[in-house]
Amino acid sequence: MIKPYFKSEDNGFYLLRGDTSELLPQFDFKFDMVFADPPYFLSNNGSSVQNGQIVSVNKGDWDRSFGFNYVNNFNRQWLSLVRDKMKENATIWISGTIHNIFSIGQILIELGFKILNVITWEKTNPPPNFSCRYFTYSTEQIIWARKNERVPHYFNYELMKQLNGNKQMKDVWKLPAIAPWEKSCGKHPTQKPLSVLTRLILASTKSNAWILDPFTGSSTTGVAANLANRRFLGIDQDKTFLAISKNRKIEIENPIIASDYRKKIRGFNDNQEFESFLLKEPYLEYGIELNFDNGSIMAENH
Repeated sequence: MIKPYFKSEDNGFYLLRGDTSELLPQFDFKFDMVFADPPYFLSNNGSSVQNGQIVSVNKGDWDRSFGFNYVNNFNRQWLSLVRDKMKENATIWISGTIHNIFSIGQILIELGFKILNVITWEKTNPPPNFSCRYFTYSTEQIIWARKNERVPHYFNYELMKQLNGNKQMKDVWKLPAIAPWEKSCGKHPTQKPLSVLTRLILASTKSNAWILDPFTGSSTTGVAANLANRRFLGIDQDKTFLAISKNRKIEIENPIIASDYRKKIRGFNDNQEFESFLLKEPYLEYGIELNFDNGSIMAENH
């Protein structure tokens, strides 16, 4: 029996508390898109610099590696379960670094996904390298893949071209890391910026689409989805992070705050372009809704 940690009044933002590997097999709902920010396995007792202060790189036991086979088995398990929850034409975005991205790429191919792109997110404000023995780590990779080799996926090519000065958008995105206003409800150690999540959501989904995040953290995916008129289900085990997620959703239920946030998100030509696009985007009615009934997730036909 599944009991939601949180369900928004507009039925567009759901949170489940628990282990993704245990919760996903309990329902049969299919999503249009998945964003996953799985453990990077980089908590190795090292140090970094943040806001001018020396800090530990350790994020928690969930981010600690126990060897090559452990990482591969972990990625194989969650990717297999998530694939089963994707529509046949759905795509998945997976964020990572050198610590986990090669394992993920290998297993995506093993499971039958087709890798479409590997986006390099170049941070405009990366922390300096503390040891001065390496180049500064200023990028993360985001793999974009579709579920099936031969089933076409959705790509809003024209919008991405528009956002790039009417030229084809490249697979290197220069966007800032999270801004202080994105932490108004609390902090998460691996929080992604709305600028990155908004772009990939707009690139690969239509209005009203359902988006899944199996490692939701503070739910930047869900906030970006709702700001873009998409719907969201997030899963996490940590009650503290789920509380942040809930508060972030409640915050943007205020239309003035939501509009302000849309204007602040970077990656657009001006601060009106995001809302202008949403006003022009066709609204799609979906025949299947996500609903909770007697503690279980149902696909409800309308």
